[in-house]
Amino acid sequence: METLRSWPYPLTVAALFVIVLVRANATYWVGRGARSGADRTRLHPLVSSPGFLRAERLLERWGAPLVTACFLTVGVQTVVNLAAGATRMSLRRYLPAVALGSAVWAVLYATVGFATFSAWQRLYQLSPAAAVVVVAVLVLALVGFVTRQLRHRTAVPGQAAPTRAEACAVTGGPEGGPTSG
Repeated sequence: METLRSWPYPLTVAALFVIVLVRANATYWVGRGARSGADRTRLHPLVSSPGFLRAERLLERWGAPLVTACFLTVGVQTVVNLAAGATRMSLRRYLPAVALGSAVWAVLYATVGFATFSAWQRLYQLSPAAAVVVVAVLVLALVGFVTRQLRHRTAVPGQAAPTRAEACAVTGGPEGGPTSG
């Protein structure tokens, strides 16, 4: 990491771009290979089911923005790129999306990422306990957020999520406010 930070900024961004582009594409191809393997096993009924095929069509249609946006998150990139490969997202859509996402990630990581890491390193030099507390608070916040999201999704086990029409009827309109009329 120290080596990358000592390079000129454009070279650092270019190196990070290549690294993340290769990693994301490798993950895509692992997903694609896993799908091909699944087609030849007892998983074939699952990957040829109407729901899975519908997911494939959705990812093919809307997946490019999702692939690009996943590079703005932490911990989602691998899953999205793996899913893009597993659902056989066309390279015509995948490659531009992954290239754009990789470029955005490289710029962000070369600026905000390095600056944040440098600040944390400086804090650690001044007070290791404070640096550990900062990391612990961030981890606890992430665990709390994920837990809350999971509880929200499974609030009523076994009950299907309401359709948009049902939700509008309950909340009084598509925005959750009173209906006009």
